[in-house]
Amino acid sequence: MRFVRHGYKPARRRWFGTAVAALAFPLAIGLIGPSIATATPMRTAQSGGYEEAFVDSTMGPIKVQIQWASRGGNAALYLLDGLRARNDRNAWSFETNAFDLFRDDNITLVMPVGGQSSFYSDWYSTSSLNRQPTTYKWETFLTEELPAYLETRGVSRTNNGVLGLSMGGSAALTLAAYHRDQFKFAGSFSGYLNISAPGMREAIRVAMISAGSFNVDAMWGPPWSSAWLRNDPFVFAPELRGLSLYVSAASGLPGEFDKPRSPVDFVNTGSAIGLEALALMNTRAFQFRLNSLGIPATYSFPSNGTHSWPYWGSELGKSRGQILEALNAR
Repeated sequence: MRFVRHGYKPARRRWFGTAVAALAFPLAIGLIGPSIATATPMRTAQSGGYEEAFVDSTMGPIKVQIQWASRGGNAALYLLDGLRARNDRNAWSFETNAFDLFRDDNITLVMPVGGQSSFYSDWYSTSSLNRQPTTYKWETFLTEELPAYLETRGVSRTNNGVLGLSMGGSAALTLAAYHRDQFKFAGSFSGYLNISAPGMREAIRVAMISAGSFNVDAMWGPPWSSAWLRNDPFVFAPELRGLSLYVSAASGLPGEFDKPRSPVDFVNTGSAIGLEALALMNTRAFQFRLNSLGIPATYSFPSNGTHSWPYWGSELGKSRGQILEALNAR
């Protein structure tokens, strides 16, 4: 599973290990009127409008931001957040123009709130480092509990797409790979798609400590456990065959949206450069893997762009047509 198993020469392996080590530090510091779900269910499709629902789960009520399909269609797009996901709002709702972009389309936008450092996975246990009160069960929520609620509002269990950035990018591919009955489209923006590569597991461990003091062993166990392989897109790539895929990562070189002025801006931009360069290496390796398997995907590799929201908002606009076509939601 590591690069060494796939024909990479020793010189390249040494270069790659050095590059990952150099970029692991920025990954560690930067990787970044409601309704009640138990109300009487409506089984007719909701047409247009915005709503915030609290959906029951094994983790307790989970807030979900929803923009309903403009014409009552049954398709839905799940938008997953990054490592530093907040507990009040999903960043897709305010860092991008996602709502405006899809407002007139026949597709429901589903933005789950919370899940910092979760990788949207079902964890083994609670994280002892930060005294986490409940064990994360995000895969269960996103593939069982949330679809059950949305079905009562006219959203299909089988006509969905899932898309995420950074942490959410690898998670989106994981969910789609193992729940093919639910998802027809999957997208990753600046995702870490080769997490068994040298240095990646260690970098993820440090990053999760930085983002909320979460212990990665509570998520997937020790680095040699099977759960790490199950959640590595490079490993489970064959399971993606037949899906509509959109995969993106920029070069890491500053672009039109990078205009640092203060010292803090320069530090953040430096971190975003390193993070995106690492995402690009992961994504290029994943592209090589898909190509070797004969699995097609749409790729976007902008010549400029860092690990930041304006670039992900731009990629969302580029992927819109493919999403709508895959879910028959035009």
